[in-house]
Amino acid sequence: MRKRMSDRIDPEIAGPFKAQQSMGGGPLDLHDIQAARAAADRMMSAMKERQPEIKGVNAIDNLVPGPADAPDVAVRIYRPEKHHGLLPALLWIHGGGYMFGSIEHEDMLAKQLAIAADCVVMSVEYRLAPECPFPGPVEDCYAALMWLAAHTKELEVDPARIAIGGASAGGGLAAGLALLARDHKEVNVIFQLLIYPMLDDCNTAPAGANLPDTLLWRREDNFIGWQSYLGCKPGGKGVSPYASAFRAADLTGLPPAYITVGEIDLFRNESVLYAQRLIEACVPTDLHVYAGAFHAFDGIAPEASVSRRFTADYQQALKHALHR
Repeated sequence: MRKRMSDRIDPEIAGPFKAQQSMGGGPLDLHDIQAARAAADRMMSAMKERQPEIKGVNAIDNLVPGPADAPDVAVRIYRPEKHHGLLPALLWIHGGGYMFGSIEHEDMLAKQLAIAADCVVMSVEYRLAPECPFPGPVEDCYAALMWLAAHTKELEVDPARIAIGGASAGGGLAAGLALLARDHKEVNVIFQLLIYPMLDDCNTAPAGANLPDTLLWRREDNFIGWQSYLGCKPGGKGVSPYASAFRAADLTGLPPAYITVGEIDLFRNESVLYAQRLIEACVPTDLHVYAGAFHAFDGIAPEASVSRRFTADYQQALKHALHR
């Protein structure tokens, strides 16, 4: 007999998940995007208040030139205080279903990455859908990447050691950005860190008796997110691989990838299949699937053993890729 989704959760993260649900921290209502954004802001603020302050990282805000005929792009640049001289860099892209999220939401994570990987982190405030659908968000990320590559001297960044990464929709944008950078041949990206990435616009079938719904990020949410980002019904013909990286016919020549996802995450299958296709294209690829873990579980229960392993694993992979 098939287990219910809620019965498959790792016991250590089940309690925090239920507590969050009982306090009204359930799935956001994406039919009202402004209310959903406000709710996400409140949720992230509450989570940030529960975490200890992260010291030892300097952060500055900046505006960089945006794509042609588009606004400047806000970025926040983090650098570990104890390090001087050249450091590798990570361009970090926040999640939020392409519709919400911000560099402020990712502030603590960016600081953690800067310390754990001994690197400069530049976090990107790309324009959000549905107000700005594809290609705006990925073009904002590309503009930020180009600026980073052009200003490595003043940022004290090693121009030969630039990586990109993101979580959820940010992971999807990072995967699309890797394809864009490969094809434009203007910046050499050495690594892509894809954390439970949102890769496949065709993964929008409604939940049913033979297709269970998932936790935190549901099938309906995924449909709304993709429709908002693409500006049309997802799953149809003509979708660019820069929007939905899973669509790419050719994955050769991409930078090495680290892909990590939970076993009961909606994005599990597309993550596993994308990793398999990267391997078949001779792209060095690490894939990690965590049993009993749902989407964004590490934010709900950061102290759980599975969350600690998950975080330590991808941080170590990033450090290794940047410093080897």
